[in-house]
Amino acid sequence: MSFSITDAKEERALFKRRAIIAAVFMLVMFGALVTRMVYLQVLKYDEFITKSENNRVRLQPIAPARGLIFDRNGVLLAENLPAHSLVLIPERVPDLEATLNYLTDLVGVTPREREVFMKEATQWHRPFEPITLKQNLDEEQIARIAVNSFFLQGVDVEAELVRHYPYGQYLSHLLGYVGQISEKEQDNIDPINYKATKRIGKIGLERYYERMLHGEVGYQKAETNARGKVIRTLDRQLPVPGQNITLYLDIELQKLAMDAFNGRRGALVALDTETGGILAMVSSPSFDPNPFVTGISLDEYSSLRDSLDVPLFNRASRGQYPPGSTLKPFVALSFLENKVVDPNRVIYDHGWYQLENDERIYRDWKREGHGPVNFHQAIVQSCDTYFYEMSFKTGVDRIEPMLEQFGFGQDLSVDIWDALPALLPNKDWKKATRGLGWFPGDTLNFGIGQGFMLATPLQLATATAVLANRGKWHRPRAVEYVGSTLVEDETPHDPLILSSPEYWERVVSAMHDVISGPHGTARAISHDLKYSMAGKTGTAQVVGIRQNAKYDSKALAERNRDHALFIAFAPTDEPKIAVAVIVENGESAGATAAPIARKVIDAYLESLTKQELLNGR
Repeated sequence: MSFSITDAKEERALFKRRAIIAAVFMLVMFGALVTRMVYLQVLKYDEFITKSENNRVRLQPIAPARGLIFDRNGVLLAENLPAHSLVLIPERVPDLEATLNYLTDLVGVTPREREVFMKEATQWHRPFEPITLKQNLDEEQIARIAVNSFFLQGVDVEAELVRHYPYGQYLSHLLGYVGQISEKEQDNIDPINYKATKRIGKIGLERYYERMLHGEVGYQKAETNARGKVIRTLDRQLPVPGQNITLYLDIELQKLAMDAFNGRRGALVALDTETGGILAMVSSPSFDPNPFVTGISLDEYSSLRDSLDVPLFNRASRGQYPPGSTLKPFVALSFLENKVVDPNRVIYDHGWYQLENDERIYRDWKREGHGPVNFHQAIVQSCDTYFYEMSFKTGVDRIEPMLEQFGFGQDLSVDIWDALPALLPNKDWKKATRGLGWFPGDTLNFGIGQGFMLATPLQLATATAVLANRGKWHRPRAVEYVGSTLVEDETPHDPLILSSPEYWERVVSAMHDVISGPHGTARAISHDLKYSMAGKTGTAQVVGIRQNAKYDSKALAERNRDHALFIAFAPTDEPKIAVAVIVENGESAGATAAPIARKVIDAYLESLTKQELLNGR
């Protein structure tokens, strides 16, 4: 049996040492804790209070309401309609794939919607920015998402204003449309002002006037929970809505003009001769711009893109056509101005013209010829032979500068963003592009609006308005007011001054008889005409015809037949409206293009008469 003898004194000393060590350790730890607390609560107070506040309070941008678009009579052409969209913040979604599958079953997300979402989510986008998965939710879909919100972290329903075009295809080429902002467009916009904006003007007036229509972004301070869901709004700075714009266009005139084409391919531009304002601008066929706003399906877009009728193409401002005989009034002015012709001199048209030492025969559209014709009759009957001879005597070096003064070969529009200058050829152009000199035969073709010469319907309407005004220029424009501010032409075009005012009246008189004269090529539309109108028909070849061959419409495919063109203004002495029309493959301008122009002019002048009566005149 063994015994352990305990030394009480030694045990007390050991305990005391251990207690001291423990106390020192506790003091050190407490000191470290106090030091840390002082560091966090005092020294780093500003930094951590800001981080804490940012976790609780978010500064959210508020998109401005886009400006509205009205016609000249106050009719709404582009509006903003409320809509609800299903959005996700990818950074706040724990399992994106599982959430998308859940939402597909819950509200019927389509494969296309999912594809578009994933493309945007995996490519560049602003951090913590909601990305739209499905648009235009109905009440049942909104309710389902609300009931299942506990399982849908990072998912929300957003109310927004979505652009809508109530007149659809009637205005798509002129107004254009808005669409999702692309990555490329992000580099060219103000990142602050567009922070809450999802869509931007893509084409047309929506694009040209984007800065005015967009407005200025607003902000709100919102308190959020741990899931990022907004609990309440603490403060708000309202956005500044975009400015409304008012057009010169009359929507009823636009609808009448579009319907007059009855589905045929072509274009029309009608201008107010007193201002240059675009009263109607039609490109037929057209398309509905509304699907482009929220995202058109691939099948729908492919159908439009691949159509032989190219409805996406703006024929009015970008269609480049040989002007044919509609160019003759302007060429005729160059004859007079350069004193090449005696207006009373008569030449005999056998139906053809031939240059010296040249075997080629340049035929008149009337194979048997017009017989004896002077300057006036040559325009009225559209005698090619007369213009062949006088164009050769005048020369391209004197014809081309005259046409340039009417705006051919230039884009002189104020706000038609996609307008093309088309082509006004000359010797230098041919040498530079074809490596060839200018031949006499080129001048003959040029003189009747064929050959290399190309013009857009917008250019033809502009030139016609200048002719109607006897040389006074108004550059064509679509918008009259931005807000309450009149849109003025900052770069006005110089007036076209001829050496003798008589020259204007000779050409205008002939154009009047094109419609009202017994031998005019557009006399078919003169029936019951209650005002004076001046005009000119034209046809433009689509395919070449052999020199001795006769044009046979029935032997040609429909798309290879001649284009029909017509220009006109009215009333003749106090013009109010100028119109240019092209009907692709329409052949007889007097039967196809001219009746469309008359419908538009009739309607516009009637509306002016009614307005004068309302004003008590």
